[in-house]
Order: sequence, then structure tokens, then C-alpha cells
Amino acid sequence: MSRLTPSPAPWRAAVLGALALLMTACSADGTVERAHYPLKSDAKPHEGVRKAHSFPVHGIDVSKWQGEIDWAEVKRAGTAFAFIKATEGGDHLDERFQENWRQAKAHGIPRAAYHFVFWCRPAHEQAEWFARNVPNDKDALPPVLDVEWNGHSRTCPKKIDPVLAREKITIMLKAMEKHTGKRPIIYTDIPFHADVMEGHFKDYTYWLRSVAAEPHERYENRDWLFWQYTTTGRVPGIKGPVDRNAFAGSRAEWQAYLRRQRVIQ
Repeated sequence: MSRLTPSPAPWRAAVLGALALLMTACSADGTVERAHYPLKSDAKPHEGVRKAHSFPVHGIDVSKWQGEIDWAEVKRAGTAFAFIKATEGGDHLDERFQENWRQAKAHGIPRAAYHFVFWCRPAHEQAEWFARNVPNDKDALPPVLDVEWNGHSRTCPKKIDPVLAREKITIMLKAMEKHTGKRPIIYTDIPFHADVMEGHFKDYTYWLRSVAAEPHERYENRDWLFWQYTTTGRVPGIKGPVDRNAFAGSRAEWQAYLRRQRVIQ
């Protein structure tokens, strides 16, 4: 299975068209700074992480747990994008979202806001909470809906019926697209995908978690654009471990994707 296999996702044709234009207008490197990956300070990589290093475009996902971030250092390390936690459920705003949102943009790092779904809260309330707290920045990456089971929650640890989960997901995806004007990205992990997502939401872009192997080895018939390949990465400008992610394409394809999403660096 190729890393960028054809799919019905609406961005695909536009990406390939823009890529053709880019290839005639610039060198292979384009204007994208080469990512400085892998970093020597990474934990000893397993096979999945080693494979991730074959991709040239890498990014991070962050929340309050990363503390104060030196975004200038993060940029100098070659970080190409950042997924930033914004909201959770219907009443939680990540304490560092606003600062991270502003600073990433100020340092020219394309960023996306993500919402973590809480399955015991009505979907419309969660969608309203996201819209209330996340700016409608036209130059941002598409928003992300993070769907996984809340197994560690003290108040909502149980799984809900898959049909109900898909109903909630549909409501939130539509609301996020209406708020931002961009079709959301879906983030998920292996258990949730098997329980709820497999065979559904085929026309969305996916960001998949797989820390032991490439996503196609763990997900059934699911194309992906972003791959979260480790939770113990090290990046200059962030004091502790940070999740790291790879984009499923070349630097020229990354530029094409940014153009499609109207992202300004």
C-alpha cells in the first residue's frame, strides 16, 4: 500500500494539481525548510519511528502538558506544523491554547486547533464550545476532531454504542466545518477506529495514531495524511516529551496542501 494512495477525499485532486504547478515553478526543496529529523535526543526508536523518519515533513501536537514553549526554537528545529489542543467536552479550554495559537502563527508555523470529544456530553454543546473558543482564522489548517474512547475518565469511562458515536461525530464535524469554512481532519487511534470508524467517514482526511508500525499495518482500508508516530519525541524549545507527527508526502506536496488550505506561513 502506497503512502499516498488514491482516495475519494476531496483534497486529493487539488493537491496533485497544485503539485504539478509547484514542480514547474521551483526546485524540489521549494521554499520549505528541511526538517531536522530525527533528533539525537529522541528516545531509542522502534521500527515504526524509524520508518517515520523517511518522511521529510514533520510536526508536533501540543497541549498544556508541554508547558511554556519556545516557538522560535521549535521553528528553527524544522517543525513544519503544529496541532494545538483547544477544547474538550463542553466546558474545558486548554489553559495554554490561546498562547500557543498566537505564538505558532507569529513564528510562521501552520497550526490547527483540535477538539477532544467527551462521549457523555451532547454533541451540539461540544460544537458550540469549540466555536466559542477557537478563532475562525482563515489562514489556519483545518480543525481536528479527536475521537477516541475516554477510558481514563473518572466520570465517563464507558464506551457508547457505535451508531450513537457516529451520530455525535457527524454533528460535530458539520459544525466545525461551518465555523471554520474548512473540512475537518479526523484524529483517531487503533481501538476506536476498529470499533466505530471502520467503513465510515470515507471522505475525510485522517490523522492516525500508530506508534509501533506504519498506519497501513494497523488500520483496515484507511488512507491517511498525518501519522502520529511517537509520544516521546524531543524537539528543541519544548522541555519534555512531545507527540510527533509525519505528513504523508514530499515537501512539494506539503506546499501544495498549504496552498489548497489557503495557509499563510
